[in-house]
Amino acid sequence: MSLIPPGSIETFIDLDGGRVRVLRSTSRPVAPSRAGSAVSDAPAAEPRRCATRPAPVLLIHGGGTDNSAISWYEVFAALGAAGTSREVIAIDLPGFGRTTGIEPVGGAPELAGFVARAAHALAIPRAVVMGVSMGGDVALNLALRHPELVAALVLIAPGGLVPVFRNRAAQFSAWLAAQLPDALLVPLTRLANRHVETVIKAVVKDPDALPPQVLDEFTREARRPGAGMAYGRYNQASLGPWSMRNNLLPAVGRVGVPALFFHGQDDPLVDPEGSRLASELMPDARLVLVPECGHWAQLEASDRFLTEVRDFLAYIDRRQCRPPASTP
Repeated sequence: MSLIPPGSIETFIDLDGGRVRVLRSTSRPVAPSRAGSAVSDAPAAEPRRCATRPAPVLLIHGGGTDNSAISWYEVFAALGAAGTSREVIAIDLPGFGRTTGIEPVGGAPELAGFVARAAHALAIPRAVVMGVSMGGDVALNLALRHPELVAALVLIAPGGLVPVFRNRAAQFSAWLAAQLPDALLVPLTRLANRHVETVIKAVVKDPDALPPQVLDEFTREARRPGAGMAYGRYNQASLGPWSMRNNLLPAVGRVGVPALFFHGQDDPLVDPEGSRLASELMPDARLVLVPECGHWAQLEASDRFLTEVRDFLAYIDRRQCRPPASTP
């Protein structure tokens, strides 16, 4: 039985010849009243003075043996809490979780195209897009290639922001490993996925900080037939022999929407320096570095994450509801 985050329901849509798992918030979005405040039985912390419904949140999980239930288990319910008017939606990308019938599509640009098609199928006109790790790379590509779909970005330890993987020797070794034919790659991936505890220790600062439900789902995902192959395709598209093909640092300055970077200071997989540089290059971005925190910052430091995200969403809503400047 697959994991369903609290506060979500599992649905499916037909797309690209397959079946895509979609997690949606259980709380029904609250329509704004004519007076401009949200109609709700729950008390609101701060009355809204804007008749425009806030953009929904679209969640994109990470790579490896991740899926939407794993990445967003700790925060889904809070993001879609009752009494708000913001819907929360998460999808399993091709080759991950319970999405079936679609071959892995490759690198971040191709995955961004898939997310754009899913957004259209789900009638999402514009969203606050949150992505973790590989999903952060996808979210940035979505903002660059389909800017009409992105109202703001929340990027957790995002990939795609380093010119070289660690050093030139490590870069070449990683590229060489990614070139293995499937006849070797498949059994090697299957073998690596058996050692779940070792993988978890390489990802987070303190494995004991993770909910047991997440650990169980991670184990199920790692043992699913074909697990890891979609991430392998992503790596094949992203790794060059001497540099990263998915380095977006030269392009992120064109991302004009507000962005929040949330990164564990002790991330063993993705260098926080990429988030720092990108946040400085983007016109409206802020960076939160979390001490004593590894790669899964939204899981390892979920309370801090939700505090920062709530403040960020309030900032976005204020911008959206700001009256136009008066002309003399």
